[in-house]
Amino acid sequence: MLNRLFLDHPRSVGESYSEHMAVAGSFGMAMIAGGLACLVHAVLPCTFTSTGSGIVRRLYQRMVTNRTAAGTTGAIVAAE
Repeated sequence: MLNRLFLDHPRSVGESYSEHMAVAGSFGMAMIAGGLACLVHAVLPCTFTSTGSGIVRRLYQRMVTNRTAAGTTGAIVAAE
């Protein structure tokens, strides 16, 4: 049970639990920063005109590059 909860997914993407926590945490922080920039942009359209899309592009590139380097090719699927 604990193995399934904490280790199955990190292993499926070629990471240890601590590696996955660091990578997922850095993705989460970047997503929060991008979301905040988008909220400010919604109110002040002249600000952060490409920040959100740039962050999404960089995160996607990191994910695909790391997945390829690790030899894992799991499909990116939409959240349920």
